[in-house]
Amino acid sequence: MVQTTPFLLVLSLALVAPGFSARKQCELSGRWVNDLGSNMTIGAVNGKGEFTGSYHTAVTATRNEIQLSPLQGSQHHTNKGQPTFGFTVNWSFSDSITVFTGQCFVDKDGKEVLKTMWLLRSRVDNINDDWKATRVGINVFTRLPSQK
Repeated sequence: MVQTTPFLLVLSLALVAPGFSARKQCELSGRWVNDLGSNMTIGAVNGKGEFTGSYHTAVTATRNEIQLSPLQGSQHHTNKGQPTFGFTVNWSFSDSITVFTGQCFVDKDGKEVLKTMWLLRSRVDNINDDWKATRVGINVFTRLPSQK
């Protein structure tokens, strides 16, 4: 029994190791859509983990016409394949700004998902209205197919 234990250990490592090396890395760059139908494009993540992109929301609390808005963010450097990140959207059509924070996951089917939480800060006219200036929510983004 003692002699077979090392053999079984090596055999099990040989069978399991390919699954670990084949695990898909989650990449932020690309086109995404969230559960409300908003679209986001994230450009390349540079060596410092910084990125820029654009956001086209499907929902708004303003009567202004929705416009494409810029985003900038940062990804935590990690070799673990499912990075944490944060980004800010400076809304082009309103006096508000939203910060998102989240993590990029690869589910059991190999599908990439961004799980996020956000804070939206709207401008108010005076300090007495501060109580209604911040909203909080969550969004789940899935990758859109690449355009060819």
